[in-house]
Order: sequence, then structure tokens, then C-alpha cells
Amino acid sequence: MADSSFDVVSKVDHQEVANAVNQATKELAQRYDFKDAGASIDLNDTKLLMHAASEDRVKAVLDVLQSKLIRRGISLKSLETGEPYASGKEYRLEATLKEGIDQANAKKLSKLIRDEAPKSVKSQIQGDELRVSSKSRDDLQETIQLLKGADVELDLQFINFR
Repeated sequence: MADSSFDVVSKVDHQEVANAVNQATKELAQRYDFKDAGASIDLNDTKLLMHAASEDRVKAVLDVLQSKLIRRGISLKSLETGEPYASGKEYRLEATLKEGIDQANAKKLSKLIRDEAPKSVKSQIQGDELRVSSKSRDDLQETIQLLKGADVELDLQFINFR
């Protein structure tokens, strides 16, 4: 019997992020507490830049954006936010979308699989993803459950199960 395998990845659906940003922008334009606050959100590839007149307003913009992302099924583990900073007369807050599994987290996941998964399961790092293989599909299912319960600061998806 051939080996079965799956890939562990951390990806973000950019179309859903764009939709969430558009919804948040519409809500900012309609809400009374954001009138004259100069609140806006700019999206460039994997960077988000939020503007507002004060520090608490820019944090409220982030809160609105986070609620829209959650509603669209995007985990907040994929969003890395900085601290608000003053830029002229406005405050800005930068956030980035995290994609791919970096080397440190890939090694951490690989060690977790080696230590706690069934013995027949093997893992190897391939760029920004992790390939997990075994002869037993049941062992792979058990490994997926183990990784879902793992304490990692990444939003993990499991693809190409074959």
C-alpha cells in the first residue's frame, strides 16, 4: 500500500480579506461615532494601514476590521498588528497578513509530530509548508487532530489529503 499524505499550510484568502476591508470601510462611513474622525483602511497586498484622528479611534477601526474578518472566516492568528503611532495630525496602525509557515514554527510542528503523533507518521519541511505522510490514513487523521489542538500562533489548514 502506498503512503498517504497531507500538507499543513497557513494561507489567507485575499478575496475574503478585500471583502472584509470593504465592509469595514462602509461601516466606518455610516457609523456616527466615526464622523469627523478621518477613519479609513488601506489594503496593499499583505499590508493593512488604518488611519484615524485619535489613538482610541484607530483602535476602534481595528476592532471593526477584526469583526468583519471573523465574520468572513479569517482567523485573527493571520493578522499581526503593531502599535498605534502618531503621524502628523492623525494616528496610524499597521497590520500585516501572515502567510506560510516560517522555519521556526515548521520545526516546532515537526518536533510535535515526532514526539506525540503515532510512530508511523513522518513529516518534512517543504518551503513554507509541511508535508506529513504515513502508511495509515487513521494515523494521519489522528495527527490532524493533534495539530488542530496544538498551541501555535498560526492559522493552520490541512490540504491535499490523499
